[in-house]
Amino acid sequence: TISKNSKMMNLINFRLRITLSDSRVLTGQMLAFDKHMNLVLADCEEFRKVKSKAGVKAQSSGQSEREEKRTLGLVILRGETIVSLSVDGPPPPSVESQRARISQLSAGSGVAAPAGRGMPVVPGVAPGLTGPVRGVGGPAPGMMLPRGPAAMAPPMAYGRGIPPPGMP
Repeated sequence: TISKNSKMMNLINFRLRITLSDSRVLTGQMLAFDKHMNLVLADCEEFRKVKSKAGVKAQSSGQSEREEKRTLGLVILRGETIVSLSVDGPPPPSVESQRARISQLSAGSGVAAPAGRGMPVVPGVAPGLTGPVRGVGGPAPGMMLPRGPAAMAPPMAYGRGIPPPGMP
């Protein structure tokens, strides 16, 4: 005999569709449950049917109610409110199974090469860090060099002079 607890254990990480006592339907990935059948659902979405208030027009056209969808995210659901529970989809693939699947794929005939921005690669210089392109963004490098007699003068000492006695 299989207990209810082990059946619920088999549903962990599965995507479930849960009908509540107020006729709302929740879909989400079951992360956990307890003895009261309280559930923790991830990536949860709520679907509910809403009756329109249009009256005679809506009833004659056959659209007396519409379904609204609302994204809830992580939800803790009280077990007392659950009416039915069904599997909506399989659990997402684990990281290990994805790696195993990738390793089984055969390599293609393509060549891996970095996609550049149309700038030639200069050995020893990181692309994009060589400064602005000539004529774009800033003055020419020669314009930023000091000129004239001030360029040859020794640096000036900026300071406050000698500190008072007793000060470091």
